[in-house]
Amino acid sequence: MPDPTRHTRTSETLGAMTALLPRWSEWKPAFRAPGADLLAGLVVALVALPLALGFGVSTGLGAAAGLTTAIVAGVVAAVFGGSRFQISGPTGAMTVVLVPIVAEYGPTGVLAVGLMAGVVLLVLAVAGIGRAVRYMPAPVIEGFTAGIAVVIALQQIPAALGIADARGEKVWQSAFDAARSFVSHASVLSPAVALAVAVVMLVGGRLVPKIPFSLVAVAAATVATRLFDLDIARIGAIPSSLSVPTLSFLHLGDLTTLVAPAFAVAALAALESLLSATAADSMGVGARHNPDRELFGQGLANIAAPLFGGVPATGAIARTAVNVRSGARTRLAALTHALILAAIMYAAAGLVADIPLAALAGVLLATTVRMVETASIRAITRASGADTVVMVATFLVTVVFDLVTAVAVGVGFAAVLALRAIARSATVEQVPLDALDAVSAEEGELLRQHIVAYRIDGALFFGAAHSFLLELADVSDVQVVILRMSRVSTIDATGAIVLEDAISELEHRGITVLISGAKPEHLRPLTALGVFATGGDDVRRSFDTTPQAIAYARTLVADVDLDPRVGS
Repeated sequence: MPDPTRHTRTSETLGAMTALLPRWSEWKPAFRAPGADLLAGLVVALVALPLALGFGVSTGLGAAAGLTTAIVAGVVAAVFGGSRFQISGPTGAMTVVLVPIVAEYGPTGVLAVGLMAGVVLLVLAVAGIGRAVRYMPAPVIEGFTAGIAVVIALQQIPAALGIADARGEKVWQSAFDAARSFVSHASVLSPAVALAVAVVMLVGGRLVPKIPFSLVAVAAATVATRLFDLDIARIGAIPSSLSVPTLSFLHLGDLTTLVAPAFAVAALAALESLLSATAADSMGVGARHNPDRELFGQGLANIAAPLFGGVPATGAIARTAVNVRSGARTRLAALTHALILAAIMYAAAGLVADIPLAALAGVLLATTVRMVETASIRAITRASGADTVVMVATFLVTVVFDLVTAVAVGVGFAAVLALRAIARSATVEQVPLDALDAVSAEEGELLRQHIVAYRIDGALFFGAAHSFLLELADVSDVQVVILRMSRVSTIDATGAIVLEDAISELEHRGITVLISGAKPEHLRPLTALGVFATGGDDVRRSFDTTPQAIAYARTLVADVDLDPRVGS
C-alpha cells in the first residue's frame, strides 16, 4: 500500500519549492505603470556604478569584477529574490571577507568560493533558515555595521594615500603600513582627490539628497585628471562586455580547502541580504519580503556571478535604501539598475578606465560615514550596560578579526547576558500559609511551626538552579515543605537535577516535600529523573492546587493537635 505520510511530505516539499519561484503577478504592476520604477532604477545605477567599481578594486580582482557582479547578480536577484526593493551586488562587508580569501587562494579561488556559497544559500533557503534573522539582537547588528564601516575605511587608506604596495594580513596592518610609506614619500595629490570626493558626497548629499553626488564627484575628478594630466593611479582598461560564462576556475581537488571560506561567505551573504530586505520593509509602504526566497535568489545570484568572473554578491543596504527613496514600486527598478550598468559597460568602458583610484576611495570613505547610525548607537548605550557590552564586543572583533567571527561572538555574548538576566529574574520566595489557606490565627501559627511554602517564579534552568538549591538548603525545623510551581515558566535537565538534589537533601533530614501547581511538561523531567514514581504513594506528592497540598500536609503532622478541616 502507498504510504500517505510520504505523499504528504512530498506535497509539502513541492509546495515549499514552488513558493521560492517568481510569479507573474509580481511584474504586472510594473508593466502597467513602469515610469516610477525606471526612474528609480536609473538613480540607483548612477549611485551603484562608482561603488561597484570601488568594491571590485578593493577585493583585488579589479573594477571589471565589481561591475560584472553588479550586473549579473543584480539581474538574477531582482527576478528570483524575496524583496521587491532589494538591490544586490558587491558590498563593503563582502569585500572585507574576500580580501583574505584572494590573498590565500587567488582570484580563481574566490570565484569557486562564490559558487559554493551560492549552493549553500540554496540549501538554507529550502531548509527555511531565512526566518532566523529576526532573532538577531539589535546590539549585534549595530556593532557589526559600525565595525564594517571602520574596516572599509581602513581598506581605502592605501588608495587614498596613493600607496600601491601596502602590506599586512589584516586591514589595519595594511592601513598602518600605507600611512608609514606615505610619511616617507608624501604626495598630496591622491589624498586631496579622495578628500574632495568624500566632502562633495557628504555635504552635497545633505543639502540636495536627490542628486547622485557620488557620480558627480567621480566624474569631476576624472575630468580634472585628464585635463591637467595629473600623475595619479587610475582604474585602467576594463572589458567592454561580459565575458563568456565558464567553469574553468573550478578545480575539484581544491574544493575541500574552500569549504570553510564558502560557508563564511554564505553566512555573510545571508545575514546582510536579510538585514537589507528587513530595512527595505520598514521604508516601503505595504512591503514584506519572503526571507527564504531572498536566500534562494541570493544563492542563484552567487552561482551565476562567478561564471562571468564576478565576485560574491549580497543585498546592498545603502543602494536598496536609495531605491526605496527614489520611488521604486516593484522589482523592475532593481532590474533596470542592472541593465543600465550593463549599458555603461558596453558603451562607456573607455571613460571608466580613466577614473582615479583615489576618487573611488573617497566614495567608499563617504559611504562608511553614512553607514554608522549614531542615533541607534547612542540609544543602545543608554538602554543597558549588557547591550553596550554586546555591541562593543561585536565591533572590536569585526575590526580585529573577521565578520563571521564577530557575529558569532556577538550572538554568544548576547545569549550569555540574556541567560544571566533570566537567571536573576528567577526567585524562590517563602509564602505565609495564612495567605494560601483559610485558617484561624491559632491554627495558622501551628501550621507555620510544621509546614512552610515556597513559591518559585521564572525559569528553573542551569543558570538559576544552584541559587535555588542554596535557598532551600537553609530550610530547617519544619516537617513539610510545599513547593508552589505554577509560576515556573520552564525547567531544563539541570534544573530538574538540582530540584531532585534539593528534595533528596530535605528528605534526608526528615522533611517531606510536596509540589503544587506544576504543569505536566514540568513534571515530566522530574518523573524521568525518579523524583516522583508513576504509582503508589508517591503520586500524592504532586497536587493541582496549593490548598490540596496543605490539606495533605496536615495529615502528615497528625501528632500536632490541628483542626482536621481540609482547605478548599
